[in-house]
Formats: sequence, structure tokens, C-alpha cells
Amino acid sequence: MVSINGMHSNLDRRKFLRDAGGSLAAGLMLSSGAPDADAQASSPESIVHASAFRPMTDKEKVTRIASNSYPIRYILKTHSSIGEKDTVAQMKKKYGEITMLDYPEFTKKTFSGVYQMDLWSSLFGDADDDSQYVKSSILGYDGTPRTISEFDPSSASGKKWLEKMANKQITTGTQCHHISNNAPRDICELDQEKRKAGVEVAKKWLDGAAMLGAKSMRVNSGGPRIAPSPTPNSSSYPKNDSIEQYLTNCIESFKEMADYAGKLGVKVTLENHWGLTANPINIKIIIEEVNNPFCEASPDFCNWEYKYLMYHGLQDLAPYAHTTVHAKYWDRWEKPDVQRNVRIMLNNNYTGVFALEYEAGPWDGIEGAQHLYREVMSAL
Repeated sequence: MVSINGMHSNLDRRKFLRDAGGSLAAGLMLSSGAPDADAQASSPESIVHASAFRPMTDKEKVTRIASNSYPIRYILKTHSSIGEKDTVAQMKKKYGEITMLDYPEFTKKTFSGVYQMDLWSSLFGDADDDSQYVKSSILGYDGTPRTISEFDPSSASGKKWLEKMANKQITTGTQCHHISNNAPRDICELDQEKRKAGVEVAKKWLDGAAMLGAKSMRVNSGGPRIAPSPTPNSSSYPKNDSIEQYLTNCIESFKEMADYAGKLGVKVTLENHWGLTANPINIKIIIEEVNNPFCEASPDFCNWEYKYLMYHGLQDLAPYAHTTVHAKYWDRWEKPDVQRNVRIMLNNNYTGVFALEYEAGPWDGIEGAQHLYREVMSAL
């Protein structure tokens, strides 16, 4: 076991995990008979360049794919309840129950050849150890406050759990590629104390991401769940001073987080979620204003406000994404064309990883993720 004591050891562990993941990718290339394998680096990006003039082999394709724990959430043992009780019971009856520490092995068994993982923050920790969690008060979708328990990566017991997860990756030959994080909040909040507190939570999670060897971590913009709308000024032309204030605060927060993330070698990303980031132009604004290579987009194929954004919004964000995207199926508007979305990313020279985040449709979470696996493989 590799021990972790302080930042130096965290960086050593991170290097070890990245090297291990790279070695596995290199092994996949060598076993596939890729030409001039000794001269090629072992990253997914190098595989893209190697296959630029020939079709990719299946073993090369899987280096561009990550499992995603979000669609699998109902079968995981969690500290707080997630989902409707009937749905959780049905899924666990069908597939059994696992913990997050079992998820690396689950990834290998469920998605042939896949070794990279996108981990959802709400599933972190030992569900039976209260000391790993902190209480947070948030507003529910209906606007009423509620209390939730969230994993604390800065706690002593939380760090020990992260060490266990890091060692589990080593023993299973897997790698945490990305963390889809909901814990940092209020990143664009007008109340400066709340905003600063949200940034500090993000920093704690970035430390945890580095311990796991993650390449990137999503942080939501926070603020109003529905972004402020413009109002007419004296000339009847729409004006939106409110959203400008939220954007200014969001840019300041992401500048601070990107600077911190850069020291750890972890990219901080914006996903098209609610609030400010429901509009792709706002994501572009934030990234361009932050102007730091450790701040980029991690687009989701289906998290849009209306159907036309499913392809046109993705086209706009694709040049700002380099590390992670969510290859999603969600029948919210219409049957999404997953392969079309993969091609949009590839046509914009995207060299990163596609994480299989099934949301809703004709299958359960595991079946849906396996459908996405086949779709992405076909598009690659």
C-alpha cells in the first residue's frame, strides 16, 4: 500500500495513478498491434494521433471511454437516500448492492476493456461512518430548505477512505478520470461570504481529486437555479444587469479555483447544468474570461433547456472541451442521437474521454449505460 502523508505524498500518489493508467493504455495499444507503439505516448490523445489515418481498433476505442457512477447510483450503498425507495429496491433486487469501493471492479466487469471512471460526488465515502460526512442546508427544487449529508474529503476519516479508493484503483487497474461534483455551491453567489465558502469546499474536493489521480472535476456555477431574465430598459430594449453580476462573481471564483487546481494538476470544468450554465454562451464567457488551461468545459449531450441545443449548443462548447464529456441518453425532448454528438466532438478535434452517463429512457441505469457504451464504440 502507498501511504499518503501531506501534499508531497498526494502528488506522488497522483503520479503513480496516472502512470498506472498510462501503462494500461500502452498495453492496450501494444496488444492491438498499433504501428510504432514504442514511439507513441500512452495517453488517449496519442492514440487519436496514431489512428488519424486508419480506423481505431476496439482496444484503442475503450481508452476514450469512462464508466459513470451516476446511472449506477441506485445499487450503491449510500449514506443518504438517493432516488425513490421502490426504484432503489427493484434495482438492488436485480443487480445486488455494491459500495463505491466495489465500483472499480464493477466497471471492469460491466464495460469490456474500460478502466477509466467518472465518479459522482454524492456516492463518495463509507455509508456507515458518520465522521466522513458533514451536514449542509440547501434549497430543494421546490424552494424549501432541507438538510443533506455530504462526504467531506478534508476530514481525517474522509482522507483514509480516499486512500482506500486510490489503492483499489491500483489493485484493479482502474483510474478515476473525472469527478462529477455537486458539493461546491454558491460559486456565483452575490453574498461574498457564501461565495468564498463555496470556493473553499471546491478546493477541498480538488485535493481529494488529486489523491485519486483525477484529471478533471466539475464545479457547478451555483446561484439561481433559473438564470435571471432580462427586463426592458427605458428604450424597451432588453437589459440584464443581474446576470452580469452573477457572471462577474462566477468568473472570479473560477479564476481562484483554476489557479489552485493548476498546482494539483487537476482541471476544473463547467458542465451545461442549471442556472448560468444552462446557456452555453455563459460557459464560453466564463472560460474565456478565466483564461487558464486548468478551466474548461465538460459538456453533457442532453442537459439542455430545449431540443435545438442538443446539437448546436454542443457544437458551440466542443472547442472548449479537452478532457471529459458526458455521453448521455435522456429522452427529455426526443430520442437523442448519441453517435451524432460523438461525431460533433471528434470533428472539433476533441481528444478526451466520453463518460457513459445514462439519465432516463427505455432502460434502467445499467442497461442504459451499456447502450451508451455500444453507441460510443460505434461512433468512434
